[in-house]
Amino acid sequence: MKKWVWMLAALMVLSSVLTGCYGGGNQKSSATGSKDSTKGIKQELVLNAINEPPSLDPAMATDTTSAWILDHTFEGLYVKNKDDKPVLGTAKDVKVSDDGKTYTFTIRDDAKWSDGSPVTAHDFEYSWKRTMNPDTGAQFAFYMYYIKGAEEFNKGKGTIEDVGVKATDDHTLVVELNNPLGYFEELLTLRTFYPVKKDLVEQNKDWAAGADVYISNGPFKMTEWKHDSQVVAEKNENYYDSKNIALEKITWKVVNDATTYYQMYKTGELDLIQTLPTDVVEQEKSNKEYKNVPYFGTYMYMFNVTKEPFTNAKVRRAFALAINREPITKNITKAGETPAYAFVPQGVETSKGDFREVGGDYFKEDSEQAKKLLQEGMAEEGWSTLPPVTIIYNTSENNKKITEAVQEMLKKNLGVDVKLANQEWKTYLDTTHQGNFQMARMGWIGSLLDPVVILDYYLGDSPNNRSRWVNEEYDKLMAQAKAEQDKDKHFELLHQAEDILMEELPFFPVYHYTNTYLTSPKFKDIIYPFNRYPNVKWAKKVSE
Repeated sequence: MKKWVWMLAALMVLSSVLTGCYGGGNQKSSATGSKDSTKGIKQELVLNAINEPPSLDPAMATDTTSAWILDHTFEGLYVKNKDDKPVLGTAKDVKVSDDGKTYTFTIRDDAKWSDGSPVTAHDFEYSWKRTMNPDTGAQFAFYMYYIKGAEEFNKGKGTIEDVGVKATDDHTLVVELNNPLGYFEELLTLRTFYPVKKDLVEQNKDWAAGADVYISNGPFKMTEWKHDSQVVAEKNENYYDSKNIALEKITWKVVNDATTYYQMYKTGELDLIQTLPTDVVEQEKSNKEYKNVPYFGTYMYMFNVTKEPFTNAKVRRAFALAINREPITKNITKAGETPAYAFVPQGVETSKGDFREVGGDYFKEDSEQAKKLLQEGMAEEGWSTLPPVTIIYNTSENNKKITEAVQEMLKKNLGVDVKLANQEWKTYLDTTHQGNFQMARMGWIGSLLDPVVILDYYLGDSPNNRSRWVNEEYDKLMAQAKAEQDKDKHFELLHQAEDILMEELPFFPVYHYTNTYLTSPKFKDIIYPFNRYPNVKWAKKVSE
């Protein structure tokens, strides 16, 4: 991927502090047509979620599919504007203490739930503490560890009373941080920080399992969820800014076969699709409906370091060196992805240059060295033959093709036969979370444009770290980087952490993402963020 593209992306998101995405300028459609030009046009948009959303509870959602729907049905203290920058949302005002550690938010007077009842500061306090509560089992609770007492409470070492989140009245929420955090505003746009309605959640443990009792506070409200088929959200008339919402209805279909959803787009059954079939990308590049958007994340294969043969670091490195990445990006994915030889992607500008370019590559593909390392690792373990290996991946055409290519490369370059197995997304997440795998496909997208949110994945206590790899020095460096206010020192600590990760390789990277889209020209004002699926909050249909 060309450097200037990433530099442009960085410039679009970097102001006085690091933020997380971009979407202004050429990344959004310009407003087209007046109010009269859309008169009589049915304002409905049909998308494809690809996968069934595993959870539409803001505390429990960990995947991009669920997040896409939640980002349209809920709203936090901050929201993303049309330039994809954080601005006040459900909060109308914020005051920050001189030391940068205490935020006092004032909730909007006209903030309402989809049932018409008021959203209060107490709802935010309840929701955040529910997410932190270890009994909830929220995997993304670690995003709240910047808040005073949150980590201790989540790990069972502190009490809820010690958490620095307090509603002093219906409209005032006081939040205390452990240290100043330059990207706190951006962080608060994540679904993990959305409010939930206390009485609903406490009265019905299955409140988020269907549309019947679902209540949210965003621009749209869920009105239908036919599991494994579709999710429907309609305009929330109780949303404080509903007058600026044109769409009356959004439907997310659940179609994971790429060829099928591509054909559905071509026949007009879908208005927007992402992750195009690999065999059509080249022909669609000249289509005005085609978009290719950089995506701040890495496609990888994780090793379970507690399962043979990946208990041995040399065996892990042998597998990493045996994979030829360029043929995968050129012949399979074909969407401008960058072959990856490190975990953190390009796109983060530092005073010394792009973080990735400063850090450089950590290894080179080398089949002879791979064979040598494999033999050394087997000798260290006393194995005359390598224990059988199965690679698992979640069901999708692209994942299947890539994993089959990896299988072939391991056979050709390393002399190792591996088996393949696939699972549907929700099952796959549970399987990998439970550690019931040896080697598994995964992708990780940074929620903010900072290496820290990429490297967070392999923290020893991160629930996302399915590899079971733990390194105390790595965790220590990450903690220091998060507390460090000097940007140069912050990035240097992160380089040191990545050095350790890439030396031990509890995974191997394949490529850094881009997203490919086809969008119907009938729609305008769709935003294409750097690290989330399209924001259609302001979308409007301008022709039938």
